Amino acid sequence: MSTQRTVPGAAGKGIRFLSRDDQGGRPDGVQVILHKGHAFIGHMFADGFSVVDVRDALNPKTVAFVPAPKNTRSHHLQIAGDILIAVNGPNIWAMQQYATQADYYGKSLIDAVQTEQPFAAGVRVFDVSQPASPREIAFLHLPGFGAHRIWWVGDRYAYVSVHFEGFIDHVLAIIDISDPANPALAGRWWLPGMHRAGGEEKPASFGKRTALHHLISAGNLGYAAWRDGGFTVHDLSDPVHPKLLSHRNYSPPFGGGAHTPLPLPGRNLLILADEATASNCANGLAYTWIVDVRAPENPVSIATLPTPTEEDFCAKGAKFGPHNLHENRPGAFQSEDLIFATYHNAGLRVYDIRDAFQPKQLAYFMPPAPERIVDQRPNPAKVIQSCDVYVDVNGVMYLTDTNAGLYVLQYEGL
Repeated sequence: MSTQRTVPGAAGKGIRFLSRDDQGGRPDGVQVILHKGHAFIGHMFADGFSVVDVRDALNPKTVAFVPAPKNTRSHHLQIAGDILIAVNGPNIWAMQQYATQADYYGKSLIDAVQTEQPFAAGVRVFDVSQPASPREIAFLHLPGFGAHRIWWVGDRYAYVSVHFEGFIDHVLAIIDISDPANPALAGRWWLPGMHRAGGEEKPASFGKRTALHHLISAGNLGYAAWRDGGFTVHDLSDPVHPKLLSHRNYSPPFGGGAHTPLPLPGRNLLILADEATASNCANGLAYTWIVDVRAPENPVSIATLPTPTEEDFCAKGAKFGPHNLHENRPGAFQSEDLIFATYHNAGLRVYDIRDAFQPKQLAYFMPPAPERIVDQRPNPAKVIQSCDVYVDVNGVMYLTDTNAGLYVLQYEGL
């Protein structure tokens, strides 16, 4: 941990470094959410999640690691009230299921993973009323290769991407959380062609990998990203029976990887981040799209966020381009004019989209190269891979990385 106000090797503008924490020696971080002054961080490679006390932003301290079952990742999680829901699925990298990252991003899950190693598949529920001591209260087993990501803000239903037996990849599962100690599967939805056991044939339009990354709801509408399968807009008036309103796919001609669908309901906009999935821009540049959704049955792309240009990021090594967006969760910083985005080896970016047709970059922060590599994927480069960001109501940003631990930063533009 470092409490200095600068960090050697970092670069940026408009963002102040506050501190860094190595997450108890497990510096691989994915999703991060704040609760009662504690950052809850899912891991990419370590089987479980960590809790970091950030009440003193200059002196974060890892206070807990909650292990998952053997060979099981809990890289994505959600918190509402005092309840935490974490995904459980195979730790595919530790289990050495892929020879290259291209295998993971370029094939359906059912065609890529073949294992007899044990792992847990489903969602696990914890009481986090005492943040430093999470207490497991339930596990919902979902047969297949498990859950990948969740959207849940305390309503009755959680929207979860899940691979079920008989499907080619992750589809939408609606989980009833009205009794957190007894979660239950309430509904499912998938793109036609994903139910192999049901005799459905995968359309050629599916591209390399069509799989639900996750759905984010806003009122009675849901927005879902399907990797190389594009994005969908749904009517959620009946939450357990989503009705498809529209489906768009920019791949081809673009590279696909639709990852994070952030709705801005007050402006009838959708910010859609396509994940960069190949090292050194091998699949071309990935973009974050601004989509006009005032007519949800006919979404129209109107702009993209500016691609970082401070250096030759394609030559820097590892992945360059969008990964995740700050998702405007209840209790967090919320804005429909500012977008906080992670860009892998280009770090963290802050964008002004008040003019949705001409977005501009306001600030950025690029951490230095990680001190050590814990990445278990083949041939990892020793460069940053900024993964997720959570922004609190005061503009303090919590930035995770595949290898570099948790960065605590202050946005200076508020």
